[in-house]
Order: sequence, then C-alpha cells, then structure tokens
Amino acid sequence: MAHPSNFEHHARLRSMYEADYPQGVVVDPTPITAGEEITVLYYGLLARSGADQVFMRVGYGAAGDWHNVQDLKMSRTGWGWVKTLEMPDDSRFNFCFRDSAYNWDNNKGINWSFEIHSGRRI
Repeated sequence: MAHPSNFEHHARLRSMYEADYPQGVVVDPTPITAGEEITVLYYGLLARSGADQVFMRVGYGAAGDWHNVQDLKMSRTGWGWVKTLEMPDDSRFNFCFRDSAYNWDNNKGINWSFEIHSGRRI
C-alpha cells in the first residue's frame, strides 16, 4: 500500500480531529479492510488529562478473547495521540489505551472493537 505524504497525513489528522467523534477516538478509514493501513487518533480521557505518553493495547479476534495482544506506543500530535498500523486478515480489531502510569481508558469496560472485512464482495 502506498503511504500518504506528510502533507496528506497531516491534513487527514486535522480533519479527523475536527470531526465530532465519540469518546475521543477516531478510526480512519472505516469500514476496516484486511491488508489495509488504518490510523487511530486518540483524544480521550488520558490525552485530556495530560498523559506524558499513551499506548494503544491492540488484539484481534472475538471481543472477549483477544489474541496477538500488543501495547503500541502512540505519537503525540497537535490533534491528540496517533498510531497507524496495517490490519491483518482476522475477524475483529480490538483496542484500548493506557498511559505510562498504567491508567486505562477502556471505553467504560467494553473497549473499542471493529470488524475487519476481507475486502471481497459477495
């Protein structure tokens, strides 16, 4: 997949930030397709409380049974914390956030969860 230029990336982040998004989280693009890159912008509770670093905990599969769990360091921008990653060929993408002091934002215990589509039309 071609990577966007810095100008395109910053313009996309600005438009994501300016959107009216729930709980301070934007996933772009949606729907999510296997093999494609997505960008997650986080301006939720931890970001608004001044966290010095934010990590995104990601896992794949059923919402209650994550596998391939990783903590990914996010980058600070003028619009919040951001992480771009490629989606595997799996069923669901699940994530939540923590800061360096292990304070969590897990969407009131339900995390965030998105279906990953194969990209094939039926």
